[in-house]
Amino acid sequence: MSDSLRDQLLKAGFAPLPKSDPRPMGPQKSRRDERGKPKDGRRPPAGARPARESRGEIDLAKAYALRSKTEREEREREQREAERRARERKERRQKLATLLDGKALNHAEADIPRHFPHADRIRRVYVTAEQLPRVNGGELGVVQLAGRYLLVERETALAAQAIDPDALVLLCDPDAAADDDVPADLVW
Repeated sequence: MSDSLRDQLLKAGFAPLPKSDPRPMGPQKSRRDERGKPKDGRRPPAGARPARESRGEIDLAKAYALRSKTEREEREREQREAERRARERKERRQKLATLLDGKALNHAEADIPRHFPHADRIRRVYVTAEQLPRVNGGELGVVQLAGRYLLVERETALAAQAIDPDALVLLCDPDAAADDDVPADLVW
């Protein structure tokens, strides 16, 4: 029972196959695996190029990796830019709040609406009878802060505009010609 399978086949009358040419007679099969390396473990000669298909696959994989890296870097750059803009906007709001702290001239008893265009809509701020001619004369301006319209002196309004150009929403120029025939002091 200790005989090998080969010995058992020889005793049964099967003759060994004659040694033949190691090259196959049929069509040649690729001796390289999918990565272009030889299947038998040999190294390719120096300077040898991998098979065309595998090189195409490698190039395609490199292209996808490069594209992925480029897209990731672009997303990261856009995110950094958005964070920078948000940080700058927050700093401007803080400076504006510090500037306007205690300088608002809005009165609780103001009952005259002064209308003005802002953000494609007609807005209003309530003023007193004494403040209305000063607003129309350019002595007072209207600044927006945190969704509120604050009535401030001209110098404060110009300082607010220097911090954030969008903060100043109304500052009349008494020397400017009217765009239409409607007087600025008309109450409607």
